[in-house]
Amino acid sequence: MVNSFISVVGVVNHSQELKVLPDYLNNLFPVLSQHFSDYEIILVNNNFGIPVDPYIEPLPEELKHNIYLLNLSRVANPNHAILAGLDRANGDYTIILGLEFFQQPEWVLKLFEKTREHYDIVYLRASYREVGLRSRPLYKIFYYILKHYSTLQIDEKAHNTRIISRRALNSLLRLRENLRYMKAIYSIVGYRTTYLETDMPLHAGYSEAFSERFRTSLVAITSYTTFLRSLLLWIFIFSVIFLLGVIFNALKVKFTGIDLFGNIGEPFSGWTFLVILIAIFFATTCLNLYIMSIYLSNIYNEIKQRPLYIIESIKRF
Repeated sequence: MVNSFISVVGVVNHSQELKVLPDYLNNLFPVLSQHFSDYEIILVNNNFGIPVDPYIEPLPEELKHNIYLLNLSRVANPNHAILAGLDRANGDYTIILGLEFFQQPEWVLKLFEKTREHYDIVYLRASYREVGLRSRPLYKIFYYILKHYSTLQIDEKAHNTRIISRRALNSLLRLRENLRYMKAIYSIVGYRTTYLETDMPLHAGYSEAFSERFRTSLVAITSYTTFLRSLLLWIFIFSVIFLLGVIFNALKVKFTGIDLFGNIGEPFSGWTFLVILIAIFFATTCLNLYIMSIYLSNIYNEIKQRPLYIIESIKRF
């Protein structure tokens, strides 16, 4: 038995998950009680209109004694529901264990054993992602943007299931952002991180509609990447190239009667001036938008008040 206090956080996001909840808790009980000196199980009921209590009441008293049920007043974003459980975790280590692993409670021990190698965060990595043909290209675009327009180290095959040390969790809870994407938060916090391979595929939750996943993607892109600012920069660059091309074409038609594509054209009075004026205003508008995006991005980052750095440890010699 390990002399450690373990907190296990589980989130019930859909009524379908209630069917496996008793097995989830019963399978966890022997693993936690036999291998750890103390433990707690924090269940978050992401309110969907069905009470969770009847599924817990028939369980053994020694198990129920260590269960804490958090009933949310309304349906929340799954990332926020996870945060509700993390806020109330008191353990030396906290394990977020998805209900899809109800038949594999041994992952609790495997994750904990990996932390013995001085890792603060250990997550489960799927071998593949179950996703429909419609969503597959969107996932590829989403993770491409995260990889190339941010400094985040995000594993696109990472499960939510992971173990977090006390010091890493304390740092994570300092990031009180209203627009949360937990995988990005883990990356911002840092600390030594690794993963364990699992055969359990990644798939969308019962309650996650396509529109919900799309909104989460927009939150991640706008909150944790510089993609939109970079996009405005490229629009400005292309607008300048377009401006130069239009000016050259207008002047060529005026003086030679032939445009850039070799077509014969007859310039009308004031046509050249009007085309050049419109092109200049278009490029100027794009420049103003890009400058405004820089200021808005700076203001946005300041308002978030993310810590400038996180001290992992202090060593004295």
